[in-house]
Amino acid sequence: MIFKSNFPDITIPEVSLPDFVLHRAQELGDKPALIDGPSGRTLTYKQLAGAVEKAAAGLAARGFKKGDVFAIYSPNVPEYAVAFLAVAALGGINTTINPLYTAGELAGQLNDCQAKFLLTVPPFMDKAREAAQEAHVQEIFVFGEAEGATPFAVLLQSEGQVPPVPIDPRRDLIVLPYSSGTTGLPKGVMLTHHNLVANICQFKDIETYGEADTLIGILPFFHIYGMTVIMGAALHKGATIVTMPRFDLEQFLQTMQNYGVTWAYLAPPIVLALAKHPLVDKYDLSKLKSILSGAAPLGKDVTQACATRLNCLVRQGYGLTETSPVTHFTPNDPARIKDGSIGPLVAATECRIIDYNTDAELGPNQEGELWIRGPQVMQGYLNRPDATRAVIDPDGWFRTGDIGYADEDGYFYIVDRLKELIKYKGLQVAPAELEAVLLSHPAVADAAVIPSPDEEAGEVPKAFVVLRGEAAPDELMAFVAERVAPYKRIRRLETIDQIPKSASGKILRRLLVEKERSK
Repeated sequence: MIFKSNFPDITIPEVSLPDFVLHRAQELGDKPALIDGPSGRTLTYKQLAGAVEKAAAGLAARGFKKGDVFAIYSPNVPEYAVAFLAVAALGGINTTINPLYTAGELAGQLNDCQAKFLLTVPPFMDKAREAAQEAHVQEIFVFGEAEGATPFAVLLQSEGQVPPVPIDPRRDLIVLPYSSGTTGLPKGVMLTHHNLVANICQFKDIETYGEADTLIGILPFFHIYGMTVIMGAALHKGATIVTMPRFDLEQFLQTMQNYGVTWAYLAPPIVLALAKHPLVDKYDLSKLKSILSGAAPLGKDVTQACATRLNCLVRQGYGLTETSPVTHFTPNDPARIKDGSIGPLVAATECRIIDYNTDAELGPNQEGELWIRGPQVMQGYLNRPDATRAVIDPDGWFRTGDIGYADEDGYFYIVDRLKELIKYKGLQVAPAELEAVLLSHPAVADAAVIPSPDEEAGEVPKAFVVLRGEAAPDELMAFVAERVAPYKRIRRLETIDQIPKSASGKILRRLLVEKERSK
């Protein structure tokens, strides 16, 4: 069966993203749009719109034109939005890059998308110079000043005019974030203005915050979650975003308190810290109304613990880079929250659940791979038609590679990634389920579960655990065994100092798998 959204139909305007996001900038005037959390440096809505126009004119004067690619290799700062929107206003294409990338990884992305210009920050200049030389980037810009780079501020001094650029929202790309998809090396995800505008329209009315609210911009803007859900949607709605360049728990809590943050989009590791870390009690987070967690599964126990401790709503959503990203979203209504669920489908979105062994179409309460169709689905992978065909069928259905099910009310639940399932004597075990159980133990601060090779069973579940208290491996394995079916029991457990994760909070399970296989 095809699951359909329960939310009302929406109208998606045929406009560019800058026009959509800045539609009320002059009206909002001196209201803060973006604040740099550590320094307090502020861009008002009027200043933001003016800076976007000047930066666009400055880039045009340097020969940047429609279809050119502009790489942003930077942590979150207010000017990130200026650069991103200025490039888009010229019909250019942003490619956003993880600031933790090595010079080699950076060069790989710059080469793959043929970036013309690169923007970074002074601490990353050594890597930026090395990568730019290898990828034949024409000019490096920098927030601030650094040898061998043009200050971004120079662009803001432009007295030129922004050339008129016809933009077809449905065909013209705005951003090329990179994703591994369901398999393989990172690939450029081709997203149009329409993809991002549509996605904001799909969830903006579900979210009830407005101009009086302040959001924390801790999730990286290079990642589609921070890019669309925070940077794009919050500016469209006229809220204030307080940016942070990196996550440090104490600084995060201090920033939340100092600016009276009311709305937070987070990843599970941060929600886990808010639920369990003793440092949280030292700060006043009483203005926080709502948390939405995404990028990785969040267990019911952690959800409830965080909500109780902070006296705010804690919800989940779901999406992928290839879907701009949001496909599922839990409403900001206590009566419509189901702990452990990613929520119902957003407006104008359809979903099928497909049996990953037989390709049969499944119904409610049956686990299978989620296939998504809607206006937020990407155009495809850059220069990778074979990879595109492998994930988007002729009818427009995108294969997520994630396994889940829907209940009778149309609320969805993610079990795990298709490629990460553990096969124990032919039976399938989902790591995320076991991780949620481990995280409910008071001595466990973080956990990841992987398949460990076994002669008899093929694979057995092995847990890597970060402790916050005293607990022996046997005790933790017994704790899980009491709560799951016998074939799901954790057979091996190792304590480590830190679970490897991406900037968006996803467990880098492959690193643990490689570590295990190398033994």
